[in-house]
Amino acid sequence: MEELKNTLFYAPKNGYATLTEEQRAEMECYCKRYAAFMDESKTEREATAWTVSTAIANGFKGMVPGMELKPGDKVFYNNRGKSIILAVIGSESLAQGANICAAHTDSPRMDLKPNPLYEESEIAYFKTHYYGGIKKYQWATIPLALHGVVYRKDGSLVTITIGEDDNDPILYVSDLLIHLSADQLQKPAAKVIEGEQLNVILGTEPLNGEGSDLVKLHIMKLLNEKYGITESDFLSAELTIVPAGKCREVGLDRSLLGAYGHDDRVCAFAEIEPLLTMGIPKHTAVCILADKEEIGSVGISGMRSQAFEYFMEMLCDSQGVKLTQCFANSFCLSADVTNAFDPNFAETCDRRNNSKVNYGVAICKYTGARGKSGASDASAEAMGHIRTVLDNAGVLWQTATMGKVDQGGGGTVAGYMADRNIVTVDAGVPVISMHAPIELVSKLDCYMTMLACKAIYLA
Repeated sequence: MEELKNTLFYAPKNGYATLTEEQRAEMECYCKRYAAFMDESKTEREATAWTVSTAIANGFKGMVPGMELKPGDKVFYNNRGKSIILAVIGSESLAQGANICAAHTDSPRMDLKPNPLYEESEIAYFKTHYYGGIKKYQWATIPLALHGVVYRKDGSLVTITIGEDDNDPILYVSDLLIHLSADQLQKPAAKVIEGEQLNVILGTEPLNGEGSDLVKLHIMKLLNEKYGITESDFLSAELTIVPAGKCREVGLDRSLLGAYGHDDRVCAFAEIEPLLTMGIPKHTAVCILADKEEIGSVGISGMRSQAFEYFMEMLCDSQGVKLTQCFANSFCLSADVTNAFDPNFAETCDRRNNSKVNYGVAICKYTGARGKSGASDASAEAMGHIRTVLDNAGVLWQTATMGKVDQGGGGTVAGYMADRNIVTVDAGVPVISMHAPIELVSKLDCYMTMLACKAIYLA
């Protein structure tokens, strides 16, 4: 009976049961590099800047129309500092398609409103508008940092980061003390902290003198002295409030990583890493790091834009290949995170189909909500292809769904890649506390996701 069960049943195992000492050492080194990337990439702009500099250091060149390309050439397209696409040219013609991995580097956060600075009861604040799906109450009473850029009136650009250095002050959103919370605690969780209450405290010290808004004036004076900006410059700024702090090991065994923005920079880094030192693949390997996924992949830097077509058309033109022919023969791994089973909230998941930490990269046939709404729903052939590729490469993998039917749901960029007539499958790292200010991932799953991206590139 046991032999028959072993032959016929699908019984995935915890990855540590098969991990070799050599793999464990590689995993730890990889996760250290990933943690360093996370510390420098709290926003999509920072992730793009890091990727550009790292790519150039590893022999990549900026792609321009008319560039002649040969197998092994490494090129990238920096889409306005907000997203980036990279490629290593393969030995086969692009008429045979490309192997693509697509992730996103934006994460839920709080953005400053166009006129953010104000004073109320001698406290200076920034007004914010949250970005992406968040539980608003989670963003109160935690250390916060300010990241972003400002285009000043004279046309110059200044980059701002406050709250990450040990000598920096942090920022803060207040909450009501428990002693006066009788009414607040009767509210549903979505209303405990309202969107318009996500106001960031900046200071309380007024400038000496008479008049109104002296605390606001003091804050504006400090910003002007350090960054040369005036209040009107906020109108041409892109400033974001994110959790302050570094990526940290979690647990006494250090098997987990806790950080802001694992969704989806954990998959973005998994895509980048194998591409940097790649030789000549059979099919051209393409890495996409997109923006705006958390709000529908819209805008000029989102996956719905024509930026991807623009880049791929340049590659195809260099070989005299039709773009539509390339797409029809391509494969895309939509590398995005999924929910890891959490025993604290077991009632939300189908245990038989939910991903778990330490079981490897999670393959998700479909995402979406309710009746698979918003899912690209990969075909049996597509699922068969990725199974074969990962098994042949020795990558540990598991299946995943986004919780119980009708419990909720989520989406990725998979549908927008499939709309381009590209065979697409979702896969990524299982996450505990997804979209929280600090998310958890398993080191083993991070490592296996990188190996999965490498296997797809080389298939």
